[in-house]
Amino acid sequence: MKIFSSAQIREWDQATISNEPVTSIDLMERAATKCAKWINNNIEENKQLIFFCGSGNNGGDGLAIARMLASGKRNIQVYVLKGTRLSADCEINLQRLQKTNVDINEIALTDTFPEIDEDDIVIDALFGTGLNKPLESTAQLLVQYINQCEARVISIDIPSGMFADVSSQGNTIIKATHTLSFQGHKLAFMFAENGEYTGSVSVLDIGLNKQYYEDTSTDIFTIDAALAISVFKPRKDFTHKYSFGHSLLYAGRKNMMGAAILCAESCLRSGAGLVTVHVKEEWMPIMQTALPEAICSAENNTEALWKKKAAIGIGPGLEITESNAALLKQLVTGWDGQFLIDASALSLLEPYVDLISKRKQPAVLTPHTGEFEKLFGESNNDFNRMELALQKAAHLNCYIILKGHHSLIACPDGDCFFNTTGNSGMATAGSGDVLTGIITGLLSQGYNTKQACLLGVYLHGLAGDFAAETFSKEAMIAGDIVKQLGAGFKTLYLK
Repeated sequence: MKIFSSAQIREWDQATISNEPVTSIDLMERAATKCAKWINNNIEENKQLIFFCGSGNNGGDGLAIARMLASGKRNIQVYVLKGTRLSADCEINLQRLQKTNVDINEIALTDTFPEIDEDDIVIDALFGTGLNKPLESTAQLLVQYINQCEARVISIDIPSGMFADVSSQGNTIIKATHTLSFQGHKLAFMFAENGEYTGSVSVLDIGLNKQYYEDTSTDIFTIDAALAISVFKPRKDFTHKYSFGHSLLYAGRKNMMGAAILCAESCLRSGAGLVTVHVKEEWMPIMQTALPEAICSAENNTEALWKKKAAIGIGPGLEITESNAALLKQLVTGWDGQFLIDASALSLLEPYVDLISKRKQPAVLTPHTGEFEKLFGESNNDFNRMELALQKAAHLNCYIILKGHHSLIACPDGDCFFNTTGNSGMATAGSGDVLTGIITGLLSQGYNTKQACLLGVYLHGLAGDFAAETFSKEAMIAGDIVKQLGAGFKTLYLK
């Protein structure tokens, strides 16, 4: 799914109004209807709903939602932020709400804010995606007050005080429990720096113009089921193991053979026909006992070892030694096939990182934030880090997977993808080793580099979601992710 900027979202609204045709007030009504339905389906009927509405169209959404919910058995209070003149649609919805029995109050700087009980539900409709400066005065004090209360908060479209397209660090932002986003994700929702403010995000389809979506370009996307299915290549019946490639993994050491096992098993379970793990002879029994399907080799003649290999992955549990640094340099400069660098190998890459750009086949780098900053430098915020990742991917002609809750894939063609599967239970030792195995396995099967990154990250997160359902986020471990890869693949056939 495309992620549009706030300016594009406004254009999308206008395209819908112009081409459907529909009036702006009726489009607001459509959005409010979806929000009211979500609230009725998800919030207990006996809870008091306290609406805080601004003077713009986000406030108009809130007033419309309040009116719709007031027609049922809901206990509703509405507070309108006094200040600038109301937008036209906000004014209309205020007049409509005034014809009901709902008590409407104004909030000014000198007023005492209303009491909010921990059992109440706050509906945040103060500011939307058009916000372009930090909150101040009454709005800032009100948001700070709401954040001090222990009530659940539902933000309409975006938490008030958050910018949609640039960093909001230092802003006063409402801490939502749920965010009801219209039509698609905002870029701001993809970053850890905003995680404590967005809560869980639900995307509501409000029927914006489909042609605008198809015709409008963007470089930023989410990886969803539809994209994963479009990339997935189901197996044909008349095949054999060599049809699906031979992966080579440089992984493991004396006290980190678990990383090699996780990586090798996930590589096999992602569909690779054969997997060879390069380890010292004394460590082979560990691998062959844990994973008899894997081949082990201590061969250091790279010409012989690399022969007929479809993809090579290096890094999980690897020793940081001069010999492995030399091996990595040899791989960067002498291996022309599909290639992934992870974990310890990223620490060894720093002196050779510029050589990545000279490769015929783009490499895949899979750093977490610390490894990324060690290679490319620190960033002031997540937005800047995204831009830096895109710059480096283009400069080095490589794919950078910046791992996190919404793992970011920076592509050398300028495209940027954020994953939509996965959960906090995957923040566990070995999870990254599993991802390395999955992507290396997909590369071996003939997926191009971009396809392998997109499908690999999606399946990794999806398997993690299935693992969390089975074991809980707290109890799941990396091996559980590997075991759920089959369930992930099955969804690609079923959808």
